Amino acid sequence: MTRKINYAAAFALALCSMASCTVKNDKVENFRYLIDEFADTKVIRYTVPGWDKLSLQQKEYAYHLSEAAKWGRDIAWDQNCSGNIALRHTLEDIFENYRGERSGEQWDAFVVYAKRVFFANGVHHHYAEDKFFPECSREYFRSLGAPEDVLDYVYDTTKWQQRRSTATDKDIVALSAVNYYEGVTRAEVEDYYKSIEVKGDPHPVSYGLNTKVVKNAEGKVVELPWKLGGIYDAAISHIIEHLEAAAEVAESESQKKALGLLVEYYRTGDLRKWDEYNIEWVKDTEGTIDYINGFIEDYNDPLGRKGAWEGHVNIKDLEASERTVALSSNAQWFEDHSPVDPRFRKPEVKGVSAKVIDAVCLMGDAYPSTPIGINLPNADWIRKEYGSKSVTISNITHAYTYAAQESPRNLLDEFAYSEEEKELEKKYGAYSNEVHTDLHECLGHGSGQLLPGVSSTAMGEYSSTLEEARADLFGLYYCADPKLVELGIMPDLEAYKAQYSSYIRNGILVQFNRVELGRPNTEAHMQNRKLIAEWCYEKGAADNVIEKKVRDGKTYFVVNDYEKLRGLFGELLAEIQRIKSEGDYEAGKALVETYAVNIDPVLHKEVLERYAALELKPYGGFINPEIVPVKRGGKVVDYRIEYCDDFLQQQLDYGKRYRAL
Repeated sequence: MTRKINYAAAFALALCSMASCTVKNDKVENFRYLIDEFADTKVIRYTVPGWDKLSLQQKEYAYHLSEAAKWGRDIAWDQNCSGNIALRHTLEDIFENYRGERSGEQWDAFVVYAKRVFFANGVHHHYAEDKFFPECSREYFRSLGAPEDVLDYVYDTTKWQQRRSTATDKDIVALSAVNYYEGVTRAEVEDYYKSIEVKGDPHPVSYGLNTKVVKNAEGKVVELPWKLGGIYDAAISHIIEHLEAAAEVAESESQKKALGLLVEYYRTGDLRKWDEYNIEWVKDTEGTIDYINGFIEDYNDPLGRKGAWEGHVNIKDLEASERTVALSSNAQWFEDHSPVDPRFRKPEVKGVSAKVIDAVCLMGDAYPSTPIGINLPNADWIRKEYGSKSVTISNITHAYTYAAQESPRNLLDEFAYSEEEKELEKKYGAYSNEVHTDLHECLGHGSGQLLPGVSSTAMGEYSSTLEEARADLFGLYYCADPKLVELGIMPDLEAYKAQYSSYIRNGILVQFNRVELGRPNTEAHMQNRKLIAEWCYEKGAADNVIEKKVRDGKTYFVVNDYEKLRGLFGELLAEIQRIKSEGDYEAGKALVETYAVNIDPVLHKEVLERYAALELKPYGGFINPEIVPVKRGGKVVDYRIEYCDDFLQQQLDYGKRYRAL
């Protein structure tokens, strides 16, 4: 998935747990944000502060968009691995029908495993992507009523080991557990797409975005479409039903037209229709209610083609959006002053719109773990000719903050070296992080251009890491620019330093609490941050830009020269933009393999021990509020928000109400 900050459960959580964040005060008194903890995960509630200001028509529009999102839930589960749906049905049946003792060590272990599966939308860790296993025995699981084929899927340690394989010397298609391919090798898939792609097409189709690749009975490689009448027909029929209902109460003709195109795309599977939809969708910048619905981000595909299904419904935060409007209206200035080669800059930045939003419903690849920022559409040519939409998800970021404040422990005291560093974070940390997110989404992903003839898939399996690094570097470079103070976005010329210190501290040290000792660093966003932090540490060594310090047996990384660090961010941004613009696969591979993958085992062990002592959960995700129709005399007169406080129960309820596969 290009163009999405998907590290809310990691980077933002780490930052917000460090200090009392100075953010917009939408906290609800006596409202419990943190509602559950299990394994390495915490579950958080978010509020929808702008709901009561909506008209009845807007609420109905959001309701149907949310229902359309929820009907896509099964698709995401099935995409993650072919055995996930059968396992989930087994878990649901056990909770519904098991009449034995529901207590004791084995039962408790089963419940934790079930929650992990629900949180990850399957048997692979939502972030690390490795398969995880229950701590209850197979015999006990069988006694609950699980069939043998499901038990084989759950307990087999030799199959489905990684959702997206990171093996660099083996067939990553054959080894990946994702349900995007069946019976085909990487070479066969790549040869297939080479045979159908049109070289030099100025408006290239996103081939493979909405299909599964298999071999037919004659041994020929073919695509099976995800569309009405194809794979996921049952779920897509319900999605279409609610998209059409939403179109009836849309805020504008533009929204209605976009929804019509989206429905036609779901009916036909035609990727040209998907492009038409995205062009129309990106034009709608005035609406209060917005959404994402479809096969969109390609992070989970080892070859970076297949779109994971996701749904997201949101409300525009008018007040907070003033910041992003200031950025987007100056997009050409930022592009013109970028430190990259002028050949790789856009001569004319078009259609960049940005806003701050509050989430209403999360689903599919965006639930329970969700992004804190989004920039779409993904097609480079659409972004270049028509622009993009960028959002920062305010109520999600704030919910992380408020949940962290409910914990007495924090990362800042453990991993920041000096009191000066801590005070800088407490004063500016949360706000500078929001600004970095704005820059990343609003301008970073939308910046730069490919040279003529260069494919948007040229980076292959390294595309996601390099794209996230490119957007992060754009944000880091401009965080320190006086232009942000001039625009009234940054309060002063010191505020960016909090972002620089926390980024290096997290990228080179803190984030590895989320990786099992001895394992490589595999998740694209974590790879991106490690690449940037370690490259800058190495390249700035002669000038001691970033210094490694050890005190009382504990390791710290301290920024000594913020100005030179900005220069390094600019230098690396220029190189990664060159790599993408020229399609230099080998150079991109070298960067990722050198700086992003392998973790120093001694440092890794230390981080895990220090983090464990804090007794914090490294990952966070969310439970949705419910939109409930209010009827009088058989007629809907309102839609109210009800806040749920039981993660497992919401999952079970969804299983009953939105079971399509």
